[in-house]
Amino acid sequence: MGKATGFMEYEREVPGELEPLERISSWAEFSVPMNEEQLRTQGARCMDCGTPFCHVGRMLSGMASGCPLHNLIPEWNDLVYRGNWKEALKRLQKINNFPEFTGRVCPAPCEGACTVGKHGAPVTIKNIEKSIVDRGFLEGWIQPEPPERRTGYKVAVVGSGPAGLACADQLNQAGHMVTVFERADRIGGLLMYGIPNMKLEKSSVERRVRLLEAEGIKFVTCCEVGKDLPVDSLKKDYDAVVLCGGATLARDLPIPGREADGIYQAMEFLTLNTRSLLDSGLEDGRHISAKDKHVIVIGGGDTGTDCVATAIRHGCKSVNQLEIMPMPPLSRQPDNPWPEWPKVMKTDYGQKEAVEVFGEEPRRFLTSTRQFLSDDNGQLTGLEIVEIEWLHNAQGRLVPHEIEGTARRVPADLVLLALGFTGPEDGLLIQLGIERDERSNVKAAEGTYSTNVEGVFAAGDMRRGQSLVVWAIQEGRQAAKAVTRYLTADRLLRA
Repeated sequence: MGKATGFMEYEREVPGELEPLERISSWAEFSVPMNEEQLRTQGARCMDCGTPFCHVGRMLSGMASGCPLHNLIPEWNDLVYRGNWKEALKRLQKINNFPEFTGRVCPAPCEGACTVGKHGAPVTIKNIEKSIVDRGFLEGWIQPEPPERRTGYKVAVVGSGPAGLACADQLNQAGHMVTVFERADRIGGLLMYGIPNMKLEKSSVERRVRLLEAEGIKFVTCCEVGKDLPVDSLKKDYDAVVLCGGATLARDLPIPGREADGIYQAMEFLTLNTRSLLDSGLEDGRHISAKDKHVIVIGGGDTGTDCVATAIRHGCKSVNQLEIMPMPPLSRQPDNPWPEWPKVMKTDYGQKEAVEVFGEEPRRFLTSTRQFLSDDNGQLTGLEIVEIEWLHNAQGRLVPHEIEGTARRVPADLVLLALGFTGPEDGLLIQLGIERDERSNVKAAEGTYSTNVEGVFAAGDMRRGQSLVVWAIQEGRQAAKAVTRYLTADRLLRA
């Protein structure tokens, strides 16, 4: 806890931000750090709640409640309140491999489950977490710590996203020799190419990768296992393999006109943008530009918001975001009680920027796309959209129904599909003979993380489906523990 009466004495404060019209001219992060006194005051708001739901990390009504990593939140809140930053960093790193990532991009289910938030504003847990680790790097407290001994076992990790990196980190600290294979040209997976630079500067990812390299992890880029490296070689050369390739099959929108030029998956748009930004500052022309275009993003969520913000930085002519679901309520409803994740209206950074640039909210709720429109050359020119309402069908399920007379056409030069992901890609899994579950994810039980193939494990989105970065880190950590149990048992049997 922090100060016993802090939650009654102090109001919640969050970091300031550069004004939207100022920050859209840059690809840099735009949060303005709090000073130490402000942070200690926010740490003081952590109450002696008895049962800290913030770090329970369980699923309620299909959503995360509390931190899936079981971060020791009350402990490091208290240490920050008392000014003991170095000890706070130790408690933070004990559970979380990469707090500089979660402190920036996690939606903070911990805050949704904060007991203070039951009748007021929750503790600013996410910002305190970010401030602790940023200070740790600034002060030089975070240094390479290679393991003191090696076990002699070699483990391959396929995929370098948050699950793969967390798994590799834990395996390396256990003394195994770890090699991480990444098909892209840079390490980081979703962290590198799926999240825009203004939300997570890539220098933070590169800094962590250098640290992991210094601790003994080997990284191999531009290597797609199953194509550039045969799966038989992988199984022969390593004592265990962990699949952390993510759920990268994007959901499509197969409606009339889908073949028109100018329609892209959101992740392709974001990936090419970040790669070009890092390679040449967007001067090489190898990205999908939204400059001077009418842009429509289909789908909500964080990815949709990132597309809106990226298009604005390109200098788009307009941007709108279509969402088939209704606008969320402004406050918790009776069917969404604490400590469930609060399903309330949230205006994120991209929408705030759109309001400032174009003078209106970009989201259009309860709107469905009927067809894509194109000219004689097959170039996208617009969409036909219609308003919908959700009604119960004969089976009692809510389904969308078009509202008569609401169909209309809107101009569009660029459409970005931010509709989520359906599961992992097939190629490598088919070559390995991996069994899949009913959702097409890798079939690997929680706890063992082992597949039907001897010595092959799976973790992260590839196993559980599209999820949060914090879940991916937790999966990677637990899979590493399972691999170590497997290798240790193997050694005992051979002794």
